[in-house]
Amino acid sequence: MRSADMATVFRTLLAILVVYLVIAKVSPILIAALIAVTMLLDAFDGYLAVREISKGKVSFATYMSAAAGNKAAAAVVKGWKQKVAKSSKHGARMDVAGDRVVEYSFWIVFTYLNVLPLYVLLIIVIRHSFVDAVMANKGTSSKMKTRFAEVVYSSPLGRGGINVVKFLAFSYLAFMYIWGAPALVGYALVVVLVAYIVLRGIAELYENM
Repeated sequence: MRSADMATVFRTLLAILVVYLVIAKVSPILIAALIAVTMLLDAFDGYLAVREISKGKVSFATYMSAAAGNKAAAAVVKGWKQKVAKSSKHGARMDVAGDRVVEYSFWIVFTYLNVLPLYVLLIIVIRHSFVDAVMANKGTSSKMKTRFAEVVYSSPLGRGGINVVKFLAFSYLAFMYIWGAPALVGYALVVVLVAYIVLRGIAELYENM
């Protein structure tokens, strides 16, 4: 198994551990830290795939610089990513599957614990199911060509922003459930996150059309 795929499997297992810790009402500080690790691993598995195919020629600093919008670094990394896509038949879909398991784990546990209403989970499941089905023909959602989709979905702001909002929302929900933090803040974060996810879904559909 490729090191990138192993990282994907590890972060899915880590998400399941987070679910158990939330139900067991373990320290939300620890839970927030582990959620942050799962988010970072999402970037790290992509780097591992590039590092493996480039035989170590691309450093983690270069990879993250490209993700942050550095054009020179992005040009270098893009070339290697294209080679990764050709060399791995299932790599991109494995990454998407890992993303979905991690995200669904968090949505499901807070719905199960009655922190969130069921319809929020249904919105997320319906959004991902239809968008993933439409985008499957493109192999990966990262190859955006239209300006709208590029800005909303694949730009550094689009990719970094969604992970920051996910971290804040899911971490705060843990504080809500375990320590009784004010619910209004948590629900506001969830509204922003759901709106962000739906908007990115629209961008993916727009790109495909």
